[in-house]
Amino acid sequence: MQPIRLLILGTGGMANTHAMNFATMADVQIVAAVDVDLARVRAFALRHDIANCFASLDEALAWGEFDAVANVTPDRIHYPTTMKLLAAGKHVLCEKPLAEDYAKADEMATAAEKSGLVTMVNLTYRNVAEVQKARQMVLAGEIGKVRHIEASYLQSWLVSKAWGDWSTESQWLWRLSTKHGSNGVLGDVGIHILDFAGYGAATDIDHVFARLKTFEKAPGNRIGEYDLDANDSFTMTAEFGNGAMGVIHASRWAVGHLNELRLRMHGDKGALEVIHTPEGSSLKACVGEGIEKGIWKSVDAGTVFTNYQRFIDAIRAGKTAEPGFRHAADLQKVLDLALVTERERRELSV
Repeated sequence: MQPIRLLILGTGGMANTHAMNFATMADVQIVAAVDVDLARVRAFALRHDIANCFASLDEALAWGEFDAVANVTPDRIHYPTTMKLLAAGKHVLCEKPLAEDYAKADEMATAAEKSGLVTMVNLTYRNVAEVQKARQMVLAGEIGKVRHIEASYLQSWLVSKAWGDWSTESQWLWRLSTKHGSNGVLGDVGIHILDFAGYGAATDIDHVFARLKTFEKAPGNRIGEYDLDANDSFTMTAEFGNGAMGVIHASRWAVGHLNELRLRMHGDKGALEVIHTPEGSSLKACVGEGIEKGIWKSVDAGTVFTNYQRFIDAIRAGKTAEPGFRHAADLQKVLDLALVTERERRELSV
């Protein structure tokens, strides 16, 4: 069996995670890396034993000796690069969000569907076994009809140096600046918590109303070339396709929470809670006789394949796997509408 030849596009921090995961697969060969910063791409290639470096995607495409791409570029670069890759007949695993807005994401999803290529979006919390198990339990009717959903994504990197000094490092500053392609916490981690909630509860959002807030972080909310105008926190009320009501929120100001996702689902026959942090994940259920006394018990979720492995398996099978481009585009539509509801102060139908 010939190995799948993989190119990594963009060599920032998250690219190392891609490289390390793909390097563990015997049927994958990382053959090249691309970055506009030649010194950075050379250092990345040396670190991960990659033979070929390019300073532009066009150079790599002219070379052409690869089958698939992990697109780990900044958000605003996803659209132009992915469209070129699809036109060139390359399979693509794209980082989230798929694009900065729904119009571009929809165009990318349509192009992917027409291409027949394998395309996926790296919504990394699909790798959490506990949320996959929770979904199975919901679909099996173990908590009955879901009535209420609570989901949160809490980070503290604006009030902690646990991940580095955001005020001096470009990898964090661009996430706070709209002119650098950021849609704030809503665009950065909002897509994660929307997917975490919708996937875990086996449903989609029908109606949404959101409020967003940008807090002062520096004099005039500016550091060097960065205008710190992107939203730092959001709250969202939602109505889901299964009839449930829900509350979803996220913040970078959540002291004491380095990186925590939490999902609670309450049905008419029971409830589930998923918590995921860097230290690990847990799934608890309140079902059966436990309902009467509010007794929660831990559930063993087992293990699951990562998005990286499922991307490669999908290429081998010749069939796209979820989370796909169309799903990511639908999530982007919700995020775009959330911005409109903030501006117009009204609920909107998805």
